[in-house]
Amino acid sequence: MIEPFGTTVTGQAVEKITLCAGDLTASILTWGAVVQDVRLKGVAYPLTLGSDDLADYEDALRYHGSLIGPLANRTFPARVEIDGMMYELERNAGDVHLHAGRDATQLQVWDVVEVSENAVTLTCHLVDGQAGLPGNRDITVVYEVSAPATLSMRIDGVTDAPTLMNFANHSYWNLDGMATWAGHHLHVHADHYLQLAEDLIPTGEIEAAAGGPLDFSQATKIYPQKPEIDNNFCLSDQRTAVRDALKLTGTSGVTMTVATDQTGIQVYDNRSPARPGKQVYEGLAIEAQSWPNAPHNSGFPSIRVTPDAPYVQETEWRFSKG
Repeated sequence: MIEPFGTTVTGQAVEKITLCAGDLTASILTWGAVVQDVRLKGVAYPLTLGSDDLADYEDALRYHGSLIGPLANRTFPARVEIDGMMYELERNAGDVHLHAGRDATQLQVWDVVEVSENAVTLTCHLVDGQAGLPGNRDITVVYEVSAPATLSMRIDGVTDAPTLMNFANHSYWNLDGMATWAGHHLHVHADHYLQLAEDLIPTGEIEAAAGGPLDFSQATKIYPQKPEIDNNFCLSDQRTAVRDALKLTGTSGVTMTVATDQTGIQVYDNRSPARPGKQVYEGLAIEAQSWPNAPHNSGFPSIRVTPDAPYVQETEWRFSKG
């Protein structure tokens, strides 16, 4: 089902596409390819944090549910070298390039290519130089809902020149419908995570998780600030077949398993910002991606994309009532 969702401040019409299969319903916006709503049969509340107001997505909620790119996460210094050429990136968080800046994919109205009862294909075109990077780029995302209760996403990115791509869906999840995610259990299939400096930029050090505050090798009950989480967990050093990466379980028993082919998965505790009228720590952002700040860390998996080696991501979210 396609329905109007509002008009941007620049006068562009935005639509909402609702997909259904089995026990799952998901709503996708053409603004930012946002996952706006996810509903599981028999559960009385949405599982992801969204809004019914387009203005929220253009402002405070620009990262809620959106498909962020071409460079998700933080890049510092805010410049990258590609084939001997230096490209300056927007500094939109102090001296940091955060989530691709003002020309990012999450701030675009995507075109609908194809839609059915359970799937939608959206595309977005980035011109050479947009978001500071070379190449005329076409990004395609397919969202699909399948029985019994799976939402899947495939991203394809092609370019006519060597460039960089690292996309991430930035949905926030709360499986209890409560004011915060306190008491959820988190299980991450990763033995290591990226160590951060005080400015949240990866230091380049890969830290063993075992025995530390970010050891989620077993399902672990978590609470706000116990521990603080805004880290990339290292799943592999190269893209693989889709495999389970993370499991989140609410106190209600509702469970979400995230599977991906990506090398990393970022978990963020939502210490800011809050949705209008809500409080911080309301949801956990879970972002399948490549390791952040890869252009400045030669030991990290490469995010280089060329005309002969396009970008691909496959991620899925599987839900159950427990």
